[in-house]
Amino acid sequence: SNNRVTGLSKIARVVDTFSRRLQVQERLTTDIADLMMNKLKPKGVLVVIEAEHLCMSMRGVKKPGVMTITSAVRGVFRKNEKTRSEALALIRG
Repeated sequence: SNNRVTGLSKIARVVDTFSRRLQVQERLTTDIADLMMNKLKPKGVLVVIEAEHLCMSMRGVKKPGVMTITSAVRGVFRKNEKTRSEALALIRG
């Protein structure tokens, strides 16, 4: 068995690194999920990103506070609906 545990600060660092790049939120979400799957080799990864897009709040339609949610699902979370639902319920609170 290849047991690995990563600290929350490492995950935050990955998110920080990827989010500095100019890219769309959907790609950011999948990039984070793919990196975690490839580097940590977990049974599954579920990444959910909720973000306010400044182009929506400051320009154009000027709708501050509008949030966009994206997700990327890999491994056991993709294959097992019950496991995915439990994880999403924990994320939602």
